Amino acid sequence: MFTLNIEGSKRQFDKPVKLLDLIDDPKRRYFIALVNNRMRELHYVIDYDATVEFLDFHHPEAIYPYEASLRYLVSMAFHNLYPEYDFKFNYSISRSVFCHIMNLEKASDIGRILRELEKEMRRLVELDLPITRTEMNKEEAVEFYKKHNYHDKIEAIQYRPEDIVHFYECDGYLNYMYSLMVPSTGYLKEFVLRTYPPGFLIQYPRAEEGGKIPEFEDAPIYSRTLRNANRWLERIDAETVARMNRHAESDSIVEFVQMNEARHNQMLSEIGRTIKENSEDIRLIAIAGPSSSGKTTFSNRLRIELMSQGLQPVMISLDDYYLDRDQIEPDENGNIDLEHINTLDIDLFNQNMLDLIQGREVDIPIFDFMTKTRSGFKKLQITENNPIIIEGIHALNETLTSLIPQHQKYKIFISPQLQVNVDYQNPINITNLRLLRRIVRDRKFRNAPASKTIGMWGSVRRGEFRWIYPHQEGADYIFNSSLTYELGIMKKHALDTLMEIPRESEHFITANRLIKFLKYFKDIDDEQVPNNSLLREFIGGSCFD
Repeated sequence: MFTLNIEGSKRQFDKPVKLLDLIDDPKRRYFIALVNNRMRELHYVIDYDATVEFLDFHHPEAIYPYEASLRYLVSMAFHNLYPEYDFKFNYSISRSVFCHIMNLEKASDIGRILRELEKEMRRLVELDLPITRTEMNKEEAVEFYKKHNYHDKIEAIQYRPEDIVHFYECDGYLNYMYSLMVPSTGYLKEFVLRTYPPGFLIQYPRAEEGGKIPEFEDAPIYSRTLRNANRWLERIDAETVARMNRHAESDSIVEFVQMNEARHNQMLSEIGRTIKENSEDIRLIAIAGPSSSGKTTFSNRLRIELMSQGLQPVMISLDDYYLDRDQIEPDENGNIDLEHINTLDIDLFNQNMLDLIQGREVDIPIFDFMTKTRSGFKKLQITENNPIIIEGIHALNETLTSLIPQHQKYKIFISPQLQVNVDYQNPINITNLRLLRRIVRDRKFRNAPASKTIGMWGSVRRGEFRWIYPHQEGADYIFNSSLTYELGIMKKHALDTLMEIPRESEHFITANRLIKFLKYFKDIDDEQVPNNSLLREFIGGSCFD
């Protein structure tokens, strides 16, 4: 006899029961479950005391198995219709997944292929075919992959610590997406396919949108950055975890690390030359990006780069333009949103920047974070040789610099855009890289446990969608702050604090997912990381500290 607490209602059972049989869900709203804070598929059979919660699109962790199952469905449709095509998934613009058809001969064929793929996917959904889990050992899996020419999957599987590989079978089709899956194809009704040469985009529901599919927003500048990131990985032979691990295991690790650092140097040099060549016009350099992008180190390195070009940049902190706490208007619920742009003295900032650029002496405010009030001012006057650098969440927002003519501003958006895959059908989530960076930095410099960082992450992401991402397409330059080798460094720093999170914690499922993903990476020694590397901002030892 065992007891299940299901959505607050206790029920007793005298024999094992499948989770799927515990709910009456004709609309297929719930597709995954939490059992004692462990994510479980609905085919899971339970025979012990537990608390059970069924999840839908509103839960951020539930989106991962849905999205993986959707990639499985696309792959199955390819298998049924176009087995000759090789394709690769990556995370892309508008919070979607991009499918690149790698051996497509004519780009004009994409529209036709996409229509037929969607028709096949909808047919499979309507059939409501069961997706069932099966097991193979590594040797059997390798033979299966060889038979189907999945060479990228053969490379990946050698780094799997476990000897058992969990495949998923649906109507004779076998694949493994490194994730839990929905019970059947009938659950995968919510998706939108959109042509985006040289492939197409797959949109799916998002928790931050209340379980809805986000409205499509094209982002050509961001999309170009992602394409460049993919080309870079091809150039250095690091498209997949396995290929990256080969560098970590060999003497080439020194060259591999330095190549990636050199890429950052090249981008900084490119920015520096552009600003120098247009120094008569460019007077204000604005830097913004989401959390854990490496903005502090980037700003310092850009300042040095500009100095090498003969300029003497001046850095001004947006933090000093905070209004006194009692001057900030609360929202309709009486709360103060410290990320809101209206917490800054916008009028004073605009006027100060305009006056500085026009050669006037200015009183720059000084904000005291202990008293949460302005504590005084400092005099500042600049010359034509002193471009101003500002960095912060609102730096790219036109409201903040509306008095400054466009030709006098140079806007830089910084974010890590890592496009590494486990294998071609299993991309690594870009946002997880930033979360890992923040977990490592919070533990290193604030002694904050991973549970606290994960607990704040939802709020951090909401702020990014509201205040940062809407302005990225207005940037003059997008700096990809990812370092391809960094997960080999981050792994050992992140694992200990992630493994401290107990099973009963609400953040255990996130920690467990990150641990499973990190285990595929080979360790790289911290000594390989230069002291001016952007990565040092997170692991410590930066020359800028």
